[in-house]
Amino acid sequence: MPVEIGKVVEGTVTGITNFGAFIQLPQGKTGLCHISEVADDYVKDIRTYLKEQQKVMVKIIAIDGNGKISLSIRQAQEKPPKKSNQPAQLDWQKKSTESNLSFEDKLSKFLKDSDEKHQQLKKNMRDTRRGNGFNNKKDA
Repeated sequence: MPVEIGKVVEGTVTGITNFGAFIQLPQGKTGLCHISEVADDYVKDIRTYLKEQQKVMVKIIAIDGNGKISLSIRQAQEKPPKKSNQPAQLDWQKKSTESNLSFEDKLSKFLKDSDEKHQQLKKNMRDTRRGNGFNNKKDA
């Protein structure tokens, strides 16, 4: 099986350095998996992720003119599908109960609801002040 860019193959870790791991591929060829291609997380010490003689799946990401092979362990792993950033779909055909109201009725309803909320806030503020010992009377 020839070494081709984009293929995912199984390899064996043959050496570990501070900057990456050397991995022997099928047919006896060796490539380098840079430390940045070991995991999706930040890798401070590659030895916490890999051990010598460990079997790993790698993706061949580049072969330069000198025959040096660049590998990636993280790109060889299957990723769960990303969640869509699309907004929720709305059913524009659905009729709401307020859509049958005239503008004046909607405005009247809004003012009534707003006034009720305002009155409730005022009451809560008075109750809070009384409960915390704030009142207008001077202590005797």
